[in-house]
Amino acid sequence: MASPKYIFVTGGVTSSLGKGIISASLGKLIQARGFSVTIQKFDPYINIDPGTLNPYEHGECYVTEDGAETDLDLGHYERFLNIETSQDNNVTTGRIYNDVITRERRGDFLGKTVQVVPHITDEIKNNFYKLGKTGQYDFIITEIGGCVGDIESLPFIEAARQARLELGSNNFISIHLTLVPYLRASGELKTKPTQHSVKQLLESGIQPDIVVCRSERHLPPDIRKKVALFCNVPVNCVIEAMDAETIYDVPVLMRKEKLDERVLSKLKLSHKKEPNIEDWKEFLGRLKNPTEEVNIGLVGKYVQLQDAYKSIVESFVHAGAENECTVKVKWIDSEEIFEENVKILFENLHGVLIAPGFGERGIEGKIIAAKYSRENRLPFFGICLGLQCAVTEFARNVLKLKKASSTEVDPKTINPVIDLMEEQKNITNMGGTMRLGAYACQLKKGTKVQLIYGQSKIKERHRHRYEFNNKYLEQFEAAGMIASGINPETGLVEIMELKNHPWYIGCQFHPELRSTVSNPHPLFVKFVKATMIFKNDSEEKRVIEKDLAV
Repeated sequence: MASPKYIFVTGGVTSSLGKGIISASLGKLIQARGFSVTIQKFDPYINIDPGTLNPYEHGECYVTEDGAETDLDLGHYERFLNIETSQDNNVTTGRIYNDVITRERRGDFLGKTVQVVPHITDEIKNNFYKLGKTGQYDFIITEIGGCVGDIESLPFIEAARQARLELGSNNFISIHLTLVPYLRASGELKTKPTQHSVKQLLESGIQPDIVVCRSERHLPPDIRKKVALFCNVPVNCVIEAMDAETIYDVPVLMRKEKLDERVLSKLKLSHKKEPNIEDWKEFLGRLKNPTEEVNIGLVGKYVQLQDAYKSIVESFVHAGAENECTVKVKWIDSEEIFEENVKILFENLHGVLIAPGFGERGIEGKIIAAKYSRENRLPFFGICLGLQCAVTEFARNVLKLKKASSTEVDPKTINPVIDLMEEQKNITNMGGTMRLGAYACQLKKGTKVQLIYGQSKIKERHRHRYEFNNKYLEQFEAAGMIASGINPETGLVEIMELKNHPWYIGCQFHPELRSTVSNPHPLFVKFVKATMIFKNDSEEKRVIEKDLAV
């Protein structure tokens, strides 16, 4: 195609309806027809990026290859489409205003009064079109965060209205996601919220081309006709989005609803070919027909909001399907772990993952979890702070280093086995200043991780300020905890593993950010496999012990 087609996805009635999943599912179907697709997210909040947001506020912060701290929906885009996103795929109100104000202070506007229209909306449109100008994509899907009618969203909706005029009807399509609630008391599906939501969108100057209706019940023909009549769209452009068993069902459900066909038809495109989603269906088959089940404890301090660890959970889904095994994640608050109760908490677990995080809260519970896993030969996986907790535990209890700690937790520790990276020591701004993005890692030959990856040099994504202190490396390796992965340029330790343990691995990077449906991350795949072996060995041991007792 000469120029890319632009699809805008808005939402109404309520937040968290699943615009990101609908966008990713549509992208997958269009991609499966042979088109190149990318998806971008425009967030209305004033933070420049999610990097400084508390996970309880916004879920996890997703990091791209180029080191951008972005919205968690970019994780869905990458996992569904098996593509890489970048800084340009996530834009916030804060970033838009920051860029415009910077230009104003520089004198770029030649003394003119800077206004929301046209200056802010022009900047938004520049970002709408940025990925399209690269020539890499046939389709650009743009998800606008929040709800239509929110004060924060107004400039984005106005910019989208202007974009429609500039691009023309053959290059622009608007999809609006709404809620059709079911009232149990009256036994009815109600369309009024959807009507009001579309009316608000119309008041902003945008007529949706397709209305996607999220519902817990099937939409009967009369409901579809009613939505079509009052929302001014054809009946076949009222798309049902039923609550699904798993988010990975949504592309298949959208295919049945012919969402991709409607989009291509509206954009005056002949169907390049039927979408080939057989691999996706095979994945769903393995996911829904497991032969085994394991319990893995996820130890963290944000466990009350599971979106705080979204990529980890989805990586377990991918790895579980690869092993034809259901991974039951047991959420364990690290602040509730003590020496007195750790055995009870971990009694029915087949593996433990210590999640990433920052700060002192919950650290001691994570250290106890690492100790229990090491001493009981329980499969262990530490990510970022998880590695640091494993290192601290080993230093205290194996190397007997008095008060060993991280300087993040105890700045005055006499044994800083984890310390602030040298280049971080003079940084005062918190936003976007960590070690971010993909860095190389050289794997030590013959180690577990080298065998798992099947290669010697890898690249993984990072988000941290603190690192293993190489002053202690010789002591650690002599005692059996080896640095199996090193950054070749800086010498920083990226991965550590225990020699005499079935599966005890910690990594400073975030492998969960690279796991997709098509390419489950090898560390997660083999960790799940290790938990399956542990479970079967434990059950066999219990049978033998029972027989001996008789």
